[in-house]
Amino acid sequence: MTEGREVVEDYRTKGLTLRRHPLAFLRPDLDRLRYRPCEWLAKAWNGERVRVAGLVLVRQKPGSAKGTMFITIEDEGAIANLIVWPKVFEANRRLILTAGCLGATGRLQRASGVTHLVVDRLEDLTHLLRRIGDRDGHDAFPLTTGRGDEAKHGGSPDQREALGRRVRDIYIPDLTVDTAKAELFSDAAEQRSAIRVKTRDFR
Repeated sequence: MTEGREVVEDYRTKGLTLRRHPLAFLRPDLDRLRYRPCEWLAKAWNGERVRVAGLVLVRQKPGSAKGTMFITIEDEGAIANLIVWPKVFEANRRLILTAGCLGATGRLQRASGVTHLVVDRLEDLTHLLRRIGDRDGHDAFPLTTGRGDEAKHGGSPDQREALGRRVRDIYIPDLTVDTAKAELFSDAAEQRSAIRVKTRDFR
């Protein structure tokens, strides 16, 4: 398995991982989308406009907050505390309540040693989590494969290689592939590749 797949399986079976953080595998994608790491908030100046992204850990909407929602997101280096005013929440209700990975844009607010991002724009980045299973974060030692009867035949050339196929490929000349079913299996595999984070919601 790739390191990304190991992380996906950890989340699928345990709900967490002790390996690399999922967003570490997505950092190149997030950089292209101009999302800074959450640790950038510690360096930014008060009032600066910032874009950060992370896994949704906590959503809170206390009754005393008059409709304001507080969201905590986490990436591979730090957490970010988001403030979502009622107007922004109502405009993004479904996204906020369902997203597993959230991109947030807003202005930094630092007061009394507490740092928040006052959000005015949100983006659902959950679809990016489906890419993690195919990613590797290190140079793994490649495992070579060969014929199952190699010991018996002394490692003679595999005839499939002459046809441009790998040794693991299965070739059945008269096999008809149902493309609709193939797409369904592909979608199912993609769903299994997605990381599902259990958020804590308080309302």
